[in-house]
Amino acid sequence: MKKAVILLSGGLDSITALAIAREQGYDCYALSLAYGQRHNAELQAAKTLARDANVSAHKIIPLALDLIGGSALTDDHIAVPDHPGEGIPVTYVPARNTIFLALALGWAEVLNARDIFIGVNAVDYSGYPDCRPAFIEAFTALANVATKAGAEGGRFTIHAPLIEMSKADIIREGVRLGVDYAQTVSCYSADANGHACGVCDACRLRAEGFRAAGITDPTRYFV
Repeated sequence: MKKAVILLSGGLDSITALAIAREQGYDCYALSLAYGQRHNAELQAAKTLARDANVSAHKIIPLALDLIGGSALTDDHIAVPDHPGEGIPVTYVPARNTIFLALALGWAEVLNARDIFIGVNAVDYSGYPDCRPAFIEAFTALANVATKAGAEGGRFTIHAPLIEMSKADIIREGVRLGVDYAQTVSCYSADANGHACGVCDACRLRAEGFRAAGITDPTRYFV
């Protein structure tokens, strides 16, 4: 079995990407990042999801992006918006996916894996620049010139299987693959038990996705 590193946040998209990798026959290694986010609920969800998916290993790497700040997800002084705005929202975390993929790339090289999965989406999303096809293409090029494995002829592939799917299609695919979305946490302001606010952008996109898919939303709300 070929090995793959899967970026696993604990949310809806990343566990669907993991399920797709498993169906494709990969030996999956899950990587989560404690990057200074507002709450710990998504990391607890990631632990549960990784265990239930029977991954070969699950690492949680501590970062401190809250020391940089600049995002409502890492700075308590910036409010999480409760309605869609114009442009790139304040929930964008500067360079987050670049950093996450760099760490996944490092672990992949150690594992002698050449495949990395990330659950980014550029259809029903918040407009983050590091969720677009151009970013994935650019990082793939970087991976193949910036590593020992690449210099010696190895080729890394960054898989973004959800990037052109609607949220509804992602949910349908996950249900087909047996994903238990009740175990996931998507909310930007979730409480310690993983209950969702129901008003942030992540909650709105998730709820609209379940509604469009015609599938009961298992999200637990605290309002």
